[in-house]
Amino acid sequence: MEMPKPGDIPLSEVTPKDVYMNRRRFMAGAAALGAAALAGEGRRLIRPAGVEAAENLATVPSKYSTPGLTPTPFYDITHYNNFYEFGVQKGDPAANAWRLKTRPWSVKIEGEVKQEQTFDIDTLLKLRPMEQRVYRFRCVEAWSMVIPWAGYSLSELINECQPKPTAKFVQFISLADSKTELLPWNSGISWPYREGLRMDEAMHPLTLLTFGLYGQDLPNQDGAPVRVVVPWKYGFKSAKSIVKIRFVKNQPETTWNDMAPTEYGFYSNVNPNRDHPRWSQKTERVIGAPLWKQRQPTLMFNGYGDQVASLYKGMNLMRDY
Repeated sequence: MEMPKPGDIPLSEVTPKDVYMNRRRFMAGAAALGAAALAGEGRRLIRPAGVEAAENLATVPSKYSTPGLTPTPFYDITHYNNFYEFGVQKGDPAANAWRLKTRPWSVKIEGEVKQEQTFDIDTLLKLRPMEQRVYRFRCVEAWSMVIPWAGYSLSELINECQPKPTAKFVQFISLADSKTELLPWNSGISWPYREGLRMDEAMHPLTLLTFGLYGQDLPNQDGAPVRVVVPWKYGFKSAKSIVKIRFVKNQPETTWNDMAPTEYGFYSNVNPNRDHPRWSQKTERVIGAPLWKQRQPTLMFNGYGDQVASLYKGMNLMRDY
């Protein structure tokens, strides 16, 4: 039997269309796979409002989408997550992120801009046409996925913010709310979660302001209602549930770099030649792939070198990691 080639499988059939487009069938199918409904008032299989009408997040094809990739099944993308605000184990966010309230939601713009302002989430959703972009997503823990995100280039929002010439970096602040999140003490994190990019990285067209995946609103455990996705960097650089964007003159504080600078550099570009002190980065485990394809070589810049390597010309990527 001939195996399908990458790109042969339509997005709607990776997880069967009638499953991910229909709330009740999706919930029943998930339960059959062992994701039993969580008991107790308000506890449920996590779903965004968009699951009830999954076509509500209309997208247009994007020239920045990576061709020839087979997306990871919806179930894996939504049940194998790092989102420490809801627990430190991979299954914790799917179990606990029902607490997150994504409406009302706003994102404050501060710092080196012409005028500080606040964007309502619905204003951000309508700011530019929503594109579907299939990107590789690589975690520093040496696992990876392929995710069909929905959003538009972060540069579109940055241009609306009118940063001053003195703005050299962009910092992202995630929600930290003990009423809706767990904020576990054993994570070692000083909340709120903080991340940052150099301005040219933030302005690169591949950097995505992200509102959805698989044609629907972002599930809570994947960073609802708005996050960034930087496909050539390790996943922790792609800040989730953003409530504030700050334009700053100097390199900003970022959570993991502050906690363990010898393990998590500010740049955190995917680099198979620069091992994490506790494990190799030369290969990765592809979540959702057949067993014989799960272990694959790691690509420099996660496979996006042709587009982004010029950003780091002249830099020592073993030192500036």
